[in-house]
Amino acid sequence: MTATPALDLDASAAALEGQSALEILTWAARFAPRITFATGFGAEGCVVIDLIARHRLPIDLFTLDTGVLFPETYALWRQLEARYGVTIRAVRPAQSIDEQAAAHGPALWAREPDRCCELRKLGPLRAQLAGFDAWITAIRRDQTADRANAKIVEPDRKFGLIKINPLAAWTHKDVWRHIVTHEVPYNPLHDQGYPSIGCAPCTSPVGEGEDPRAGRWRGTGKTECGLHVLPVVRE
Repeated sequence: MTATPALDLDASAAALEGQSALEILTWAARFAPRITFATGFGAEGCVVIDLIARHRLPIDLFTLDTGVLFPETYALWRQLEARYGVTIRAVRPAQSIDEQAAAHGPALWAREPDRCCELRKLGPLRAQLAGFDAWITAIRRDQTADRANAKIVEPDRKFGLIKINPLAAWTHKDVWRHIVTHEVPYNPLHDQGYPSIGCAPCTSPVGEGEDPRAGRWRGTGKTECGLHVLPVVRE
């Protein structure tokens, strides 16, 4: 980890607990220009972009363009850039979809979803974050068991830098209240039964009463691509 070595992350997390997302992001801007926000264009990510852009915070923005995002996601990407006058950089895998198919066989996501996520998401993210001291996420504690203990500020053991989660304490209602109040652009697929949206081949609508992430990698037992899952520590 290359970020400010004297920073007490536990003390910072405790001090920021209960603060607004804007206050947390303003605190996070101390790491500029070596701080970034990686968005997947979910509702939460749109909220963070809105806060960063409206308040002109000096925070880099990028997304992992896997090459198989929904058309609606690509349209939202351009809409957000136009609305806020920002650039959301595209970080792409080393191989195109066709090149991956030639090397690993077609539709790798259907046969080995973890391998596909490594090639199209985790590998590119790992390389990208190597150039930063801190990164911001849009995760919420109430989304999954893996995220339930997320702190506002914490060391990211997976990627070796500081991780800042300004929406950790937010609820689903908090997110949509902000979107409605500030007229934040969002993915229209959310209105069509897709509460969690990832790559098109691995995302399906969610039925009434299902977990909000049930539509991600349906039928595989997989609920996370691995970005926010800590590595297993073997004794």
